Amino acid sequence: MTAGIKDVARVAEVSPATVSRVLSGRAVDPAMRDRVLAAVTTTGYRPNLAARRLRSRHSNTIGLIVADIRNPFFTAVSRTVEDIAYERGLRVILCNTDEDPAKEAMYLQLMQEERVTGVILAPTRQGAEKVSRAKAEHPIILIDRVAATTTDCVVLDNEAMAGALVTHLHARGFTSITGLFGAASTTGAERRAGFEQAARTIGIHTQSLSVPHGEGEAEKLVSALLQAPDRPEAIVASNGVMLMSVLRAARFLGLSVPKDFALAGFDNDSWTEFAADGLSVIEQPVEEIGRSAMAMLLDRLDHPNAAARKVVLSGRLIARGSTMRRDTSLSHNGD
Repeated sequence: MTAGIKDVARVAEVSPATVSRVLSGRAVDPAMRDRVLAAVTTTGYRPNLAARRLRSRHSNTIGLIVADIRNPFFTAVSRTVEDIAYERGLRVILCNTDEDPAKEAMYLQLMQEERVTGVILAPTRQGAEKVSRAKAEHPIILIDRVAATTTDCVVLDNEAMAGALVTHLHARGFTSITGLFGAASTTGAERRAGFEQAARTIGIHTQSLSVPHGEGEAEKLVSALLQAPDRPEAIVASNGVMLMSVLRAARFLGLSVPKDFALAGFDNDSWTEFAADGLSVIEQPVEEIGRSAMAMLLDRLDHPNAAARKVVLSGRLIARGSTMRRDTSLSHNGD
């Protein structure tokens, strides 16, 4: 005989209503949730998701829509979201937009059709604006990118962290700095603003460049930059994928970090510790971002009419060899 909710409730010594709350991902006492999940395993209970979907507006599924799954930042956040969803008896649908507003719109429509419980979204710039105006049938929590205050969001203090990189490079003696920023996201725009503001405050020469999203785009731009007669003393890359692109372009041209130019950026991916004498980076609190987004989503389910919230988290500067001051007796072109 197939086990039902009543069987789970009997084994866990709770009410069927409590079992339903646990399986739907609602907030309950942690010890009670553990008892229910253990009882689910003991009884072998398997919910009839098709029937539940017919009875309910939702499918006990979380939609997770990220901008670029190749970016280790989004991989790490996705892992945290999936872990928490699993603990709450929720499934996850993962979608990748490639910073394409059309793909993003398609996936958001898919979430409506699937009657998901809620969505965690890293939006494009156009998507952030649309979400802030739209009335979705489920909660939407934005991560990494900011929209209007009508939408819950969890973000890094991007301007302050970009400014910290400029300050760090200046303190190590670099005064000609170029910043590379994603053209398709609000994150890139915020980091660019922080970069430029810090340079103005300090009073040093910088340039900031927008990098289109796409395979090889950053490498082409960096290759031209590094071959220019006024090559910068230092480069700041606004994410880990761009950091890798800078290193690839430099290697192809026979240049090295920090001998020929300094390099710093965002995302403390595992490889950054070993590349170019170690890359100086801003470490983002990726697990905290994922946990905060899930907590905010579950809380929004219980309090749908509460005011929108914005959680701003701080990163940590990790200084390594890629920003060590070079021998100033050498010209910056290495001639």
